Amino acid sequence: MKCLSKDMTIQGLVDKLYNSGNLDDDELCKLIADDEKNDLCKLHVEKSVELCKLEQTSLFKMADSKRREIYGEDVYIRGLIEMTNYCKNDCFYCGIRRSNSCVKRYRMTDDEIMSTCQRGYELGFRTFVLQGGEDSFYTDSKMCEIVSKIRNRYPDCAITLSIGEKSRESYKAYFEAGANRYLLRHETASDSHYRKLHPDYMSLDNRKRCLYDLKEIGYQVGSGFMVGSPYQTTDDLIKDIRFLQDLDPDMIGIGPFIPAANTPFEKFANDGLELTLRMIAILRLIFPYALIPATTALGSIHPEGREMGLMSGANVIMPNLTPTQNRKNYKLYDNKICMDDDPEICIGCIENRVSKAGYKIVNNIGNPKRKEFK
Repeated sequence: MKCLSKDMTIQGLVDKLYNSGNLDDDELCKLIADDEKNDLCKLHVEKSVELCKLEQTSLFKMADSKRREIYGEDVYIRGLIEMTNYCKNDCFYCGIRRSNSCVKRYRMTDDEIMSTCQRGYELGFRTFVLQGGEDSFYTDSKMCEIVSKIRNRYPDCAITLSIGEKSRESYKAYFEAGANRYLLRHETASDSHYRKLHPDYMSLDNRKRCLYDLKEIGYQVGSGFMVGSPYQTTDDLIKDIRFLQDLDPDMIGIGPFIPAANTPFEKFANDGLELTLRMIAILRLIFPYALIPATTALGSIHPEGREMGLMSGANVIMPNLTPTQNRKNYKLYDNKICMDDDPEICIGCIENRVSKAGYKIVNNIGNPKRKEFK
């Protein structure tokens, strides 16, 4: 798409987005592409968060203002448990894709999952996110058993699953067993772009079907996309926004594309930091009540990337509770941070980083601003 909106300045577009919560396609194109480089800061490695605060420009100030208007300084934490790195799929960007023979595969046992939850609970976590590749070892009955155990032992906690595309019947079974959230990034809402990122047997239509099934069943749903992925255009990003407006998810997770070794995209550049921050800010103004994570991927491509994500409108951090012997093998992309950190050290580090950026960690299990959260 060629950006045609010439009449309104970047400031005018930001004001309109802040006040109305939407822009037309041409206006979004201009704001996303932003030839004026209206960025959070210059993002050099030597830049500190304190300097970035001083250099926040209009888009980021307005996004931060909107999130403070609704959430104040609160940042929600979610405990991530990477339960398996086996996956039947062969997505071209993913480090644990089926064809990557260099990956040391693992699966966590029920006892390992439960002990990880116990440690997380003791550290103050009240949401557990069970994430993994699409691993047929975890049958529906096995997943329901795991979910039921967690629900019975920790009735005051939220249980989030992020285990890929399943049938409606499977999703319903997990929900009835006690899971109440599901994260499934759509990755891209453009069918032509999707085809460039995935093998032929996968389909965007099925991914979307999964997301709508999850909503109809009653899950609190999270979706999202990569920023700066190979072959992505501004038009693709606008399609992502329009799809999310139709879906209206509770969480929107976006992060920069980072190449993974031994994948078809290992030679592509990971230069999506600035654009990712801009997209977080735009999403905050379009979806003021959404939970938006400052992802580990942001912190992996800039020492203070997660802090910058918070300052751009994000309000969720997902520390990793996965045992370190497994964590180092869950490499979706290269140079992932926090691979060897003990969870106690990790949460202390996160609290300091969040505080430094001007916010505070809270352990609320849901989103008090949307009545469907409980």
